[in-house]
Amino acid sequence: MNENVSFLTLPDRRLAYQHLPGGETKKSGFPLFFLGGYASDMTGSKASFLAEKCGASGRGFLRFDYRGHGRSSGKFIDGTIGAWFDDALQTLDNLTEGPQLVIGSSMGGWIALLLAKARPDRFAGFIGIASAPDFSEELVLPGLTQKQREQLEKEGMIFDESSPPDHRIPITGKFIEEARNHIIMGSPIDLPFAVHLLQGQKDMEVPWHFALRLADNINAPYVRLTLIKDGDHSLSRPEDLDFLWQTVLSFA
Repeated sequence: MNENVSFLTLPDRRLAYQHLPGGETKKSGFPLFFLGGYASDMTGSKASFLAEKCGASGRGFLRFDYRGHGRSSGKFIDGTIGAWFDDALQTLDNLTEGPQLVIGSSMGGWIALLLAKARPDRFAGFIGIASAPDFSEELVLPGLTQKQREQLEKEGMIFDESSPPDHRIPITGKFIEEARNHIIMGSPIDLPFAVHLLQGQKDMEVPWHFALRLADNINAPYVRLTLIKDGDHSLSRPEDLDFLWQTVLSFA
């Protein structure tokens, strides 16, 4: 993918992205804007699958790396929800035009909902894949052991126990503190467009009942939640990806 990567240069950062121009909206469908998860980059399986499908069908598609991810500038441990939300906002404003069908995976679902509050007119719809708004407060902190809490307080950082030993993903105290400025699950989420949430019931990171709460919190013209009984957090099996594409096509 290297030859197709471009960079959005801002005063304080450089964001890597790939943009596939689309054809006429009525023929090819609304362009897709993909938001990845925590510590994921734009070469992930879902983003790559969508790029292939959009390229074959003439649909516009934009994927990018948050700062500290992939080929973008910055250090991952300096990242926060606010910083990554601003990356998404700058990318949307500078690199796209008109309504987008926004797809958010895991943390990308949180970023997407923040983006929807800031730019509701730029959304043609929203597809959430194991969406994890407020995950720092709702999912990470409640699962910490006393030892981890003490380590976070003393050292300012712990590592995600679910990440593989050769790719340990840090979680910083700064990240958790800053994320509290962007909590959205405590009140109704009003969205003026259709929403479809996809959630695996074998997801070990975002429990499926959390998706029920999110769906209940969203006030929109159309809200659908699909529970995939044998699906995990990534929802990247061939059958999961095929269903994701069918979901995209349902937003006519």
